[in-house]
Amino acid sequence: MLNNKQQDNQVNYQTPIDVDKEKEVKEHKTNKLGNLTKRDLVLRISDETGLVQQDVFQVIQKTLDYITEALAKGQDVELRNFGVFEVRLTKSRIGRNPNKPETDVVIPARAMVKFKSGKIMRQQVLLLTEELKSASSSH
Repeated sequence: MLNNKQQDNQVNYQTPIDVDKEKEVKEHKTNKLGNLTKRDLVLRISDETGLVQQDVFQVIQKTLDYITEALAKGQDVELRNFGVFEVRLTKSRIGRNPNKPETDVVIPARAMVKFKSGKIMRQQVLLLTEELKSASSSH
């Protein structure tokens, strides 16, 4: 088992083939329509800025932690040109168990996070409308 100092001193040796394959995998993940993960963000930001992946990860994680902390306190989080996370209280309502439709179940009011996209994001996502329509009609 290596201690922290030994881990820091280890060098990650990669051949040019490994590096090319890694880039190909990254490009494949970011080019397809699918989920963008925290790991994808770390890799992309690290590649574009030259920062160490661990440092990028820590910044992203701290950012998400602070957003979560603010929302848990009931504060709204506004990120200009991106959007606003708002804490809203849902109304209590009556629901039904599909296995026992004769029984009504009260669903209590609860705090939920709502995301309202910013103008720039809304405009960019709207451009995807036709592509998604054609993709869903082909299935």
